[in-house]
Amino acid sequence: MNAVEIQHLSFRYPNGTEALRAISCSVAEGSCVGLIGPNGAGKSTLLLHLNGILPETLGKESYVRIFGEPVGRHNLDTIRRTVGLLFQNPDDQLFCPTVFEDIAFGPQQFGLSARAVNTKVQDTLKRVGLCGFEQKSPHHLSQGEKRRICLASVLACEPRILVLDEPTSDLDPRSRREFKILLRQITATKIIASHDLDMIAELCDHVLVLDGGTIVAEGQTIKLLNDEALMLAHGLERPHSLRHLHPHG
Repeated sequence: MNAVEIQHLSFRYPNGTEALRAISCSVAEGSCVGLIGPNGAGKSTLLLHLNGILPETLGKESYVRIFGEPVGRHNLDTIRRTVGLLFQNPDDQLFCPTVFEDIAFGPQQFGLSARAVNTKVQDTLKRVGLCGFEQKSPHHLSQGEKRRICLASVLACEPRILVLDEPTSDLDPRSRREFKILLRQITATKIIASHDLDMIAELCDHVLVLDGGTIVAEGQTIKLLNDEALMLAHGLERPHSLRHLHPHG
C-alpha cells in the first residue's frame, strides 16, 4: 500500500500566489523520498497538505490520501497522529517551558497515563541522544539540540510517516552529521524537503523535483541528482558527494 497518494492537488494562497498546480504523486510505505527544488517551488506548501495544516476545499478530481484515507476535517486527529511534521524553524514547534512538556504534549493528547507519558518522554530523549534534558528550557538550547527535541516530540507520537522541512538548515557540520544518523535509524516512511542535496543523496531512495508548483521530474535519487542539466535548469546543483563518486559523469 502507498503511504501517501496525491491526485491533482492545486493550492493558491489568499494573496493570489499559486503555490501548487495539479500535483500528482505517491510515496510507497517504508520509503525515504526527497523533495527538492528552488526557493518558492512549493515544497513546504505540499508538506503542509499531508496532515491537513493547509485544509483546502479540493476539486472533485483532487485528493490527498494517507494509507488510503482521504485527508479531511472529519479525520484530522487521526491523520496528524499518522503524519508527524517537523517544521523548518524549531521555534515554530517548541512552545512549552521545558523539554519534558514539549515532548509530553502529544502523548498527553492521546490520553496516556502520567506514567506512560513519562516513560515515552524518557525513551524518546534516549533515542535522540538527549537524556537528562527534561527540565531544560528549549529556547536556551543550540540549534542542533532544538532540532533533536522537535524530532523527539514528533517521534513520541509514533507517526507512521515522518515529514521533514529543511531538517539540516542552520546546523553546524557535527549537528548535521548526528541528525542524519538519527534519521537513518527511523524506520517510518520519510519525506524530506531540503536544499541539502548531499543528505538527500545519502538518505533518500527516490526524489521528486518541484519547480513552479509542479513536479518536473521524479525518479531514482542518484540517477536524478547526477543529471547536471536537470539540476541547473531548476536552480539546483549536482551534490559534491556525487561529483567525487562520478567526476566525469
